[in-house]
Amino acid sequence: MDYVFDFASLLPYRDVLAKGLMETALYALLSILFGLCIGAVCALTLVYARTAWRRLVRGYVEFFRNTPSLVQLFLIYFGLPSLGLHLSPPVAGIIALSLYCGAYMTEILRAGLISLPRGLSEAGEALGLSKRQIITHVLTLPAMQNVFPALASQMVLTLIGTSLISQIGVEEIFHSGSFVDSRTFRSFEIYLLICGLYFFAVSLMKVLLRMVWYRFQARR
Repeated sequence: MDYVFDFASLLPYRDVLAKGLMETALYALLSILFGLCIGAVCALTLVYARTAWRRLVRGYVEFFRNTPSLVQLFLIYFGLPSLGLHLSPPVAGIIALSLYCGAYMTEILRAGLISLPRGLSEAGEALGLSKRQIITHVLTLPAMQNVFPALASQMVLTLIGTSLISQIGVEEIFHSGSFVDSRTFRSFEIYLLICGLYFFAVSLMKVLLRMVWYRFQARR
């Protein structure tokens, strides 16, 4: 093999890559937070709401879990303008990632809720708590503890999935890497570096999630 590696040619673009990494972290954080909120609301709806609302949520979950996330992204960014709704690339990207993440979070949190023994709710009722208070103060923490590993895995997948939004021009780390590649023509080096940056980001997220998991375990 006559190929000569030249990582030094990437050094002038370190600020571009650093900015892309920070943007990736921001988009991942927002998408996870919004996805978790969507998942919590939809999971509660599936477990406790009336049939009509459950059907609506089930339709949302099935659609986003059974269609490609890239197609969903294009539908939101390129399709909605046909209906008069124009979104900037970052906003469209966050919405698409949040909805996709939220669909999976819904099923994970629903599983956590239905895994709880009936006695927890009955204990809350015996104390005179309202249904809302029972969900907030009695059921939420045990449900999260039961499914936290699955939630953590979905958060990691959402972080990795931010690479998709580069397809609509969002300047995250993959987009930044493609820009550097177009200037240096060192494709192997830049994409190997991008893999390394994703690996670093995922590893850091796992450390943080493990700390949260230990806190959950300590409260059992």
